[in-house]
Amino acid sequence: MAIKEINYKKQTFRLSYEICNPHAKKGVLILHGWGSNKEIMRQAFSAHFTEYRQTYLDLPGFGGSSNDMILTTKDYAYIVRLFIKAVGLHPAAIMGHSFGGKVATLLNPDILVLLSSSGIIVPKPLSVRMKIAIVKLLKPLGFSKIRQLFVAPDAKGMSHEMYETFKNVVNEDFEPSFAQYDGRALLFWGKADTATPLYTGEKISQIIKNSQLYPLDGDHYFFLNHAKFIADTIMHEIG
Repeated sequence: MAIKEINYKKQTFRLSYEICNPHAKKGVLILHGWGSNKEIMRQAFSAHFTEYRQTYLDLPGFGGSSNDMILTTKDYAYIVRLFIKAVGLHPAAIMGHSFGGKVATLLNPDILVLLSSSGIIVPKPLSVRMKIAIVKLLKPLGFSKIRQLFVAPDAKGMSHEMYETFKNVVNEDFEPSFAQYDGRALLFWGKADTATPLYTGEKISQIIKNSQLYPLDGDHYFFLNHAKFIADTIMHEIG
């Protein structure tokens, strides 16, 4: 594990990362999803990209990387872009899981790999809509603390900065960003994913003209059981 300090908007971010096969000529940058970290991605893929340099990065506020400010997805992408330059990376492909898929898209790589990426707005279940309505109703009456009872699992235990960041990124409509991407995209999706359902992957595949969708068995973390197939497909694309 290594640390790289990145300065952005008068803030210093200490980014934790790990590089496997550092002397390989071709490389892949791999980004985790919201609430996760680089370790789950390394455990899944490090044994399969045997001839490629793999860079696993903890995004700001996750794993071993710091964050003391409220961010947007565009901020994350800018910080990662500064990291790529600072470390001297020239990734042939950038892979992102879930929230990391949105960050990867904004980085505009030649080859974009999305693993059950977020970015398509999914209607909230009735139970969630009711909770939101209750919080809005009680807040003017001085019961603002009741919000803690209804905080989403992905937001529990966060600092103020990360919770506000979560609110910035959780319901973004990323369709325009997907439409602007004009490289080659490989989309891998869990057929039983409920966080980012398969139909959202189908929609992204329709939006990105030069793309291929691979539905695979599993849920939001389907890639843990399909890492070799995903890596082999990417390496065939890179050449």
